[in-house]
Amino acid sequence: MSFSNTFDTNNTGSGVSNREDLTDVLTILAPEETPILSSLNKERASATNVEWTVDTLSAPSTAGISEGADVTAFTDQFAGRAKLNNRVQKFRRDYMVSDMQEAVDSVGPAKIAQAEAKAIRELKRDIEATISSNNLQATEDGSGTASALGGLGDWIQNAAGSGNVPEAYRTPAGSIIDRPKDESFTESDLNAIITSIFTVTGSTNNLMLVADTDLRQSVSDFARFGAAGAAGSEAGVRSVNYDGGSGTIKLSVDLYESDHGVISVVNANPDCAPANPTAGQAGRQGYILNPEYAGIHELIPMGSTRLPNLGGGERGFVDCALTLGVYHPGAHGKIVSTTAS
Repeated sequence: MSFSNTFDTNNTGSGVSNREDLTDVLTILAPEETPILSSLNKERASATNVEWTVDTLSAPSTAGISEGADVTAFTDQFAGRAKLNNRVQKFRRDYMVSDMQEAVDSVGPAKIAQAEAKAIRELKRDIEATISSNNLQATEDGSGTASALGGLGDWIQNAAGSGNVPEAYRTPAGSIIDRPKDESFTESDLNAIITSIFTVTGSTNNLMLVADTDLRQSVSDFARFGAAGAAGSEAGVRSVNYDGGSGTIKLSVDLYESDHGVISVVNANPDCAPANPTAGQAGRQGYILNPEYAGIHELIPMGSTRLPNLGGGERGFVDCALTLGVYHPGAHGKIVSTTAS
């Protein structure tokens, strides 16, 4: 038994006079990076439905023209044009601090300015999760359905009806890899996606792989070599170059050199990854994005509005309205786990 009763501060005894040791440090226990939102170019929107046109070139011809042949048929060079669109979605986070809380000293601190800053950080995560999602775009109907933007998971697909994208402009099937978590995602799989994207755009130098934890580990394991063990397993030997003057061996992969360019590899925010559609399948998720063919269109830039203090304390909200522009769905790729293992 403790002699001085230092453990009990609720009853009489020496413990009631013990000082609190509360450090002036506040730790946010949630990931807040937004790699996709931060990487895409920002454009100005002027309507709630953002539209853009796409076009393609006809296949190259190697046929010659006979001497003296007249032109008797003419080609409509714009017959293949299509118009794509995405709806603007509004995002909002509110905040409030009571008048009593504003007056007292607190760790952090916990004042109106800090509440406003935290709401902005939460709003950015909301946007990242939405543009990373499989959400379908929706139109405001005046009876409870709000406008919603279509996420990357909806745009980067090969099925009919994918983001209302005409077949000629959909993501090629070769740019989408579907692997259960218990099956290896291999270097050949990644190269197949990159090659598929290259056949559409002719360039892949600006690609960025945004990977969840499982996919990131798979890419780092590309450095392994040797014979594979059981089905789906990788060899346990890793090939590295070691400088005797250095004490660090780097085993992660940040840049991947493919046959068609260098791909940057970044970690997705684990709280913002899209939900896996297969029940009971933990999954593997990642997007291969070309920032040249995607952007964020802002109708209302992110900002903060303070509301009247009605006696309880300062309050307000932060909001913005924007949409995702996927200028060419075929310029991107996707790794998912939707099939049963």
